Amino acid sequence: MGASLRRPRAAVLTLLVTPWLVFAAAAPQAPPVAVAAASAVPLDIVTRLPTREKVVALSFDACEAIERMSLDHAITDVLLAREVPFTIFVGGRFARDNAADLRLLASHPFVDLENHSWSHPRDMRNLDDEHVRTEVTRAQAMVRATTGRKTRLFRFPGGNADERTVGLVRALGYTVVHWRWPEGDPDPKIDAERLIEQTLSRTRAGDILIFHVNGRGWHTAEALPRILDGLKARGFRIVSLPEYLPAT
Repeated sequence: MGASLRRPRAAVLTLLVTPWLVFAAAAPQAPPVAVAAASAVPLDIVTRLPTREKVVALSFDACEAIERMSLDHAITDVLLAREVPFTIFVGGRFARDNAADLRLLASHPFVDLENHSWSHPRDMRNLDDEHVRTEVTRAQAMVRATTGRKTRLFRFPGGNADERTVGLVRALGYTVVHWRWPEGDPDPKIDAERLIEQTLSRTRAGDILIFHVNGRGWHTAEALPRILDGLKARGFRIVSLPEYLPAT
């Protein structure tokens, strides 16, 4: 899942206002409530850790929409063997279908399990308010029932969010956590060598790295040991997200 792109404010306003004027002239009736382009880029999203320390956080998305997905043990085995802190943003359906694996992960104190919506909608900006809340609370309930863990961080599917949806999620007590740049590991064309090179060249202090652990990080398991070794060699320390993000 990729990051939302930010345009300069003037360009955003032009894109938003011009089509609306044309639409209003042709059809004066009120537009639907949940129009994805109707809100500005949200500000209350964490994209890096609030520190100047040479630390990074590892995060992995475990999502499931319609097709059943499974935990990528080749990834978690590396992390567990090294006792590296990491966060998995878990979809509700994924938690339901991978309950035993998540219970095992939850037994390790350095593993953090957080919320990634129930059904991984392509764009939650297109959902009405109640549907947004349900996606969050239903996943929250499933993760807690499965692992005993209470989630307090949320990641929007695809990073698609606006002021309205972020506000709804924050009102439920969540901090929204995305990333500064995407790894792109769901793309099979991004091989292990490219993952290693781009991670080690792009990573800066406070970065939140995003990979996938639902079988769609095609070359992540292959690249991960060398990424971990490379970060350590460059003086980075891997920390957990909750350690650096205070509760809201």
